[in-house]
Amino acid sequence: MTNLDITRRTFVVTTAAAGGGMMLGFYMGGRSAHAANNINPSPWERVSDKEGQEVNAWLVIDPDGTTTIRVGQSEMGQGVFTAMPMLVAEELHVDWKMVKAEYADSNRHVRNNNLYQRMSTGGSGAVRNSRVYLQQAGASARERLKEAAAQAWSVPRDQVTAKDSVLTSGTRRGTYAEFATKAASIQLAAEPAIKQSGQFTLLGTRVARLDTPLKVNGAAIYGIDVRLPGMVYAAVKSVPVRGGSLKSFNFDAIKGRPGIVGAYALKPVAEQPFASRVPAGVVVVADTYYRALTALNLMPVEWDMGPDANISTTEYYKQLAEAVKVPGAVARNDGDAIAVMKTAAKTVEGTYRTGYQAHTCMEPLNCTVSITADRVDVWGSFQNPPGSLAVVAEHLGVQPVNVYTHTTFLGDGFGQRSRNHEVRQAAEVARLVGNRPVKMIWTREEDIRQHTGRPASYSWNKAGLDAAGNIIAIHSRVSGHSAAAQNNPTSVANGLDNGMSNGIRDHRYKVANSLAESYIRNTNQHTQAYRAPGYEHNLFHFEQFMDEVALLAGKNPLDMRIALTADLPDWQTVLKTLKEKSGYRTDLPKGEGMGVAICESFGTIVAAAAKVTVSRRGQLTVDKINVVLDCGNLVTPAIAEHQGQSATVYALTDMLYRDLTIEKGAIVEGNFDTYPLMKISQMPVVETHFALAGGDKWGGMGEPVTPPIAPATGNAIFAATGIRVRTQPILGTSLAWT
Repeated sequence: MTNLDITRRTFVVTTAAAGGGMMLGFYMGGRSAHAANNINPSPWERVSDKEGQEVNAWLVIDPDGTTTIRVGQSEMGQGVFTAMPMLVAEELHVDWKMVKAEYADSNRHVRNNNLYQRMSTGGSGAVRNSRVYLQQAGASARERLKEAAAQAWSVPRDQVTAKDSVLTSGTRRGTYAEFATKAASIQLAAEPAIKQSGQFTLLGTRVARLDTPLKVNGAAIYGIDVRLPGMVYAAVKSVPVRGGSLKSFNFDAIKGRPGIVGAYALKPVAEQPFASRVPAGVVVVADTYYRALTALNLMPVEWDMGPDANISTTEYYKQLAEAVKVPGAVARNDGDAIAVMKTAAKTVEGTYRTGYQAHTCMEPLNCTVSITADRVDVWGSFQNPPGSLAVVAEHLGVQPVNVYTHTTFLGDGFGQRSRNHEVRQAAEVARLVGNRPVKMIWTREEDIRQHTGRPASYSWNKAGLDAAGNIIAIHSRVSGHSAAAQNNPTSVANGLDNGMSNGIRDHRYKVANSLAESYIRNTNQHTQAYRAPGYEHNLFHFEQFMDEVALLAGKNPLDMRIALTADLPDWQTVLKTLKEKSGYRTDLPKGEGMGVAICESFGTIVAAAAKVTVSRRGQLTVDKINVVLDCGNLVTPAIAEHQGQSATVYALTDMLYRDLTIEKGAIVEGNFDTYPLMKISQMPVVETHFALAGGDKWGGMGEPVTPPIAPATGNAIFAATGIRVRTQPILGTSLAWT
């Protein structure tokens, strides 16, 4: 499907393009480029028959002036296929209407010592971790284009102007395409300085997303859409209880059904990395997915449920509640909270619990693998293409340079697509089948029950106040599941996993005596990065507890937060902007309420105000969410607003409707009938406001809005009803009031 061989004819045609120049270091053949743009639904194929000139590893200029900018991050709806090109284009001074985007090649990345620097998408790090070198790539290409023109026109480079893909000097004029070939061979004596905050002309403006047309007309290709000649389909079913094994399956019962290729056992290998290990299971392969899945569901299978068949969330939550009754691993210790607490005029305690959650990406996990004699090709929705490449190479025992990943668009990620367990499983299935491409697809039930999502968490919090109502001590204890301890036990020193207490141990309130402790209590479930790991559930605990403190102190919850962050100018700006934009009030009539919460994560400060209405019978309506954020600088304001809306949906869905429960070692919920999503009719109005500090501050956007949404809503519910929501989901809590 993708042939990297260069024939003599291709070499001549390529070097003749763009005025006779040759591409440096990378063949961009029509069947081998990983491209996506506003007319091409396949992110791994270029549409144009014209071969462009690579000026540097990040950009190609076609003879018609089209500039294709390579994106090292994965597009899963968060807008990197627009934001990343904008960072390059800002410095390149290219006509934005002539810009397209394509995925950077992970095979080239591996072969050339991590050429594209960062190709793992997560941690809200696309802009903040890639910005400098992407700006530098654009600036370098601009100056090399200018130098090429300067040499042709016999003028100094500083007398050449670059604007909108055109170079000028006096009456002389030429397009970027005319000088691209010469520019590719120019070496600058020194790299140019890049623009800083306040100097941008493209960044911070509202531009149309490059991937929108494809997604509107349905042409965009996701992993689940991949079709290859001769491809077969695999349906898998893993042991219901993690840690169990496959005892037997009766292939004879289904082998006569139409289209059946075979059925195979999947066996875990202890030496495989825990995070991507193939679970015990069985797979049926057929000429269509419907036939494979139908046969799998009809085939008799017998499991050995293993040693964890008696685990239940009911008992687990009891263990978490017991754990916090004794001292734990210390995550923060300012002053002497325990001693000072004994001198407090008043104290307040609060406990909270959140459960396991599955990501439930709209595109179920899938992967397509083709193994041939000299190479392996892998198609899929990868959050970490080089990581996927490495997993396939390791599992199949081939050299990484012989593995080619073809990243499609992603139907959500949220961290689930970063662990590559489905990639390893697909590689194993393709190895078993042996002679043709195989597409493996998880059912929604498999996706939920084999989740690697949010860990469960329980917290106990205590605060002490002096006679004037000032906080003199805070003591928090958090118990729950540690992905770090499960994936790599040696990484957790002295039983301390700081990620478990994100949002609690690192609160920014000015309290002289703060103690935070944590306790690792794992089950057989696999957990991993979730949207805003740690913060997303711990803020539900801690920011509601801060409202309990405000109530005891007799203070306005928002004003108390402003007072406690008086030495943090950025926080002050965000909180005061929230007060202004939301019209926060504490005097609404019974049944109506407003609540606030704030968090700093991934370099971004986000405060939220929720407005809710609760009927006397307990019917809850979340009316409005106001979000104020400071990420320092913005690349794409419209996409940032979309992230605010997306995070609101995500956080409210978890808080209001969803909980994974374990009975007899297995996840009970299996699809959206028992594990629902928030419906469009339940969506509140969301307003996103920016209070940007500017300067050198560049925070993330994909995750930071999520953490304050749930606690702000919980605080609003209390303001409306006097009922404190202490567990997720809240549907198990009666909100009826009198």
